[in-house]
Amino acid sequence: MGIKNKHKGEVKARHSKKAKAEEAKPEYQRVEPAQDSSSEPNDSENDREDQSDNEEPTVEFHGFRNQNHQQTSSMLPIAPKVPKSAEELSNTSRLIVILESASLETYKVGKDKQAKYQLLNCDDHQGILKKMGRDIAESRPDITHQCLLTLLDSPLNKTGRLQVYIHTAKDVLIEISPQVRIPRTFKRFSGLMVQLLHKMSIRSVNGSDRLLKVIKNPVSQYLPPDALKLTFSYDAPTVHLQSWLRKKLDQNQNIVVAIGALAHGKDDFADSYVDEKIGISEYPLSASVACGKLTCALEDIWGIL
Repeated sequence: MGIKNKHKGEVKARHSKKAKAEEAKPEYQRVEPAQDSSSEPNDSENDREDQSDNEEPTVEFHGFRNQNHQQTSSMLPIAPKVPKSAEELSNTSRLIVILESASLETYKVGKDKQAKYQLLNCDDHQGILKKMGRDIAESRPDITHQCLLTLLDSPLNKTGRLQVYIHTAKDVLIEISPQVRIPRTFKRFSGLMVQLLHKMSIRSVNGSDRLLKVIKNPVSQYLPPDALKLTFSYDAPTVHLQSWLRKKLDQNQNIVVAIGALAHGKDDFADSYVDEKIGISEYPLSASVACGKLTCALEDIWGIL
């Protein structure tokens, strides 16, 4: 009994010490961080945020109305309105492009009844060109094809303010109607050129207009007398084309530009009728790119969109 009482007394002593120690401990309270009233949105701010989330973003737009909307919506080509009367020609500035030294030459390929005329080119007729002692790189009718696509697809042509002539390396002069649709593939373009060089003209489907025709030389007789006549040359001083043309061109003045439709060679093909030679880039350009830079510059000057 004495041992049990002694054990109970020790347990009570330990509990009493533990209780005193807990009473001696300081009491800690959780302190919430101070809330900034400015960072806490009120109801009015929440309403404004909800409204802004529901609103569609505003996009700046220009009030431009496509005048040819009814025609372009049906994906039909727009026939250029070419000025014809003397009054229209005098009041309208036009660009006349002459593709000089174009490689357009036909050759009869095959024998007997299977022989056909084809347009000579460096890809399909290398053997023939070697037998003729010709430089393969000179037979590049694809350059003329690319230039025609660039020129006739331009908005400048669709407004009827572009006229294109082709002067071949064989001294054949061809007039291109602004209303013609040049084939997109080179194979079909070759067939069209063969037909043109043999028949001397290509008529439209209804037969009333000649879209392509061989005309008499020289080309100078078809150029406006008061036009600014120039050609592009890599060796000439380089200018910013649009700024240069703004200073040179008078109101309603026509411009004639001769562009070499050849891979390489001298740029003396238009010395007989041009007044100036200029460079339009610090880098060599293909004939098609030169045509594109020219049409874009005049479209900006004449306000054609």
